[in-house]
Amino acid sequence: MKLTDSRTHHHDPLLYLQLGALVASTGDQGFAEQMFELVSGLVPIHRLDLSEWTLDSEQTRIHQVKVLGNAGYPAAVTTTRPLRHPLLQSIMRMEDPLLIQINTPVNAEGDAHQCKLVSRSGNRRWVICCYRQPTQRAFSLAELSLLKTLSDTLLPLVEHHAQLLQVAGLRRPGRELPDEAGTMRQLFGDRLEQEGIRLSSREQEVCIGLLTGDTVPQLALRLNVKNSSIETYLKRATAKLGVSGRHGLARWMAGN
Repeated sequence: MKLTDSRTHHHDPLLYLQLGALVASTGDQGFAEQMFELVSGLVPIHRLDLSEWTLDSEQTRIHQVKVLGNAGYPAAVTTTRPLRHPLLQSIMRMEDPLLIQINTPVNAEGDAHQCKLVSRSGNRRWVICCYRQPTQRAFSLAELSLLKTLSDTLLPLVEHHAQLLQVAGLRRPGRELPDEAGTMRQLFGDRLEQEGIRLSSREQEVCIGLLTGDTVPQLALRLNVKNSSIETYLKRATAKLGVSGRHGLARWMAGN
């Protein structure tokens, strides 16, 4: 996590509390609001939008844009123009996370200053767009640098938020209930492979169970072991992951 890279906010208790609340709200309706409160407390903005872009199979155009949440002033306050062609091309062809700044021309009406933070995986793009009123000054270099630092933590959370919303959408009435543990098992296995970490089968089962909402007694009953054994498996697993406890496990799964 790189939120503490800025000396101005080093060891800020409120920042850690806000970050904890943000991590806990992934997949919930209040996620965007939690992120808006965190970001606007560091860099003045009047609105924040979260979205997931899906490119076509050839990655030559945007196939779908899904809104993941928004917070701040109503969207009517901001009537931004579409991204210019070169900016769209940079997003479609990106390899590393991007920061795109769009300033409002002097005397322009309706448009707002924007700072877009973008990450990618395959043909997906996750976008955090921060808006500032056109009557205010544009984002400074120091503010852009801080937003870039924040993006190292916030963008993985947006991706995790999108995954949880997808699972929740599949569970709406009228649809066949998916195997939530199976979905989490796949996501968890992918994360382990990315990090080159190996866990025992029991350690994995405990982690997946806790990530999908099981309690320690429920896991102990299902695995036919004592509660203390579940805690031991968790301690061994989180030690290998380089984190501590259930909250550390959730943050690791979110990409922090």
